[in-house]
Amino acid sequence: MFDKLHEECAVFGVSVKTDEAAGITYNGLMALQHRGQEAAGIAVLSENSILFHKNAGLVSEVFTGKVLQKLPKSRLAVGHTRYSSGGTAKNIQPFVNEFLTGRTATVNNGKIINADEIRKQLQACGLQFEADGHSEVISSLIAYNAMKSGNILEGTINAVSQLDGAFSLVILSNENKIIAVRDSNGFRPLCIGKNDSGMVVASESCAVESCGFTFMRDVAPGEIVVIENGEITHTTTFEPKIKKKFGLCIFEYVYFARPDSVIDNLSVYEARFNMGKVLANEFPIDADVVCGVPDSGLEAAAGYADESGLPLVTGFVKNRYIGRSFIFPTQSQRENAVRIKLNPLGASVRGKRVVLVDDSIVRGTTSAKIITALKCAGATEVHMRISSPPFKHVCNHGTDIDSAENLIANRMSIEEIRQHIGADSLGYISLDGLVDACRKSNLPFCDVCFSGGK
Repeated sequence: MFDKLHEECAVFGVSVKTDEAAGITYNGLMALQHRGQEAAGIAVLSENSILFHKNAGLVSEVFTGKVLQKLPKSRLAVGHTRYSSGGTAKNIQPFVNEFLTGRTATVNNGKIINADEIRKQLQACGLQFEADGHSEVISSLIAYNAMKSGNILEGTINAVSQLDGAFSLVILSNENKIIAVRDSNGFRPLCIGKNDSGMVVASESCAVESCGFTFMRDVAPGEIVVIENGEITHTTTFEPKIKKKFGLCIFEYVYFARPDSVIDNLSVYEARFNMGKVLANEFPIDADVVCGVPDSGLEAAAGYADESGLPLVTGFVKNRYIGRSFIFPTQSQRENAVRIKLNPLGASVRGKRVVLVDDSIVRGTTSAKIITALKCAGATEVHMRISSPPFKHVCNHGTDIDSAENLIANRMSIEEIRQHIGADSLGYISLDGLVDACRKSNLPFCDVCFSGGK
């Protein structure tokens, strides 16, 4: 509805010395809700059994007080919150597997390119599948290899070595283990936190800190971390059979992650602030004020204002009470959807030449409405600045663009886009400028969505 990319999901795992694993996981998923609002699930280890609850909805909708109370007290748990561009309720995670030598619950963030091939191989071995997504394939592959080897760690190593694509995994085993795995390219974030009661694993450090743990470090690309009784007991690395050179998805810094997270040694807030500073140098303009599009354009707008010397103002008031399932009964109301969620603040922009900063233009349907709203509120000029390069290529590793035809930058030149959205000028950050803004990260980046892999 609001013309933004969506990321697949978030993962969380906990191993503590008290019986609070389910509640901690719930809090962790609440902190990661921005990564997926379609469904949520939690699995806990109770004695030798893995029990779980999962359903469609926001975390707070799926896990009411009564539902949480019904989950057994446990010291180990994994959780997941999901966004998907398709699929059915059967794709909701965690996926729980029972096999001759054990039980596992697996949660995943990412997308596996060779999932269909692996599914056929496992079906030939007698395994059956209910879901049509990639994560059930991963969980079944891990369980199958664990059964063959008789060891969950060895089975995990053998399984993940066969995967081609993006994955950040957290596995709960009835051997009282939490196993965290990040793919060898480090496409998606995964980090570890610790306090006196034990350890957590999460997609972002904001969830670690929100649950009262101290951020320790990121899981390194290609690393497997085993946690038992609230302590790291083993770490190892794996070599993928299909080797490719990519890196962390740079869109994590542009849009996906929360600004209070730190990913691979770089603050998301700092990265976005730097993007705004680069934009001010690459595309200066004679204007009166700067404002950002809530929420992910705000930090870049602050950076633009800081570098340009222009005042930073609040351009929009965001309605924070519209849920994921907000319904617009008529076409005219649907056309006003953006104004329902983001209403311009006339006192800030009336009679002003405005620099408007946003993180991206994907399909181009929303920017025009936002600019029109600003001008209706009295802005005399609106100069749009985008903190990512033109988005031209389909991502195969977890975002929801299914066709390059849906990307406005593939159909129009920058000048044509400017005219289409009604901006007085339009500037996208350069790819070199974006990379420079994220230079403190200790990993290379995947920027295929901008560069096409060139």
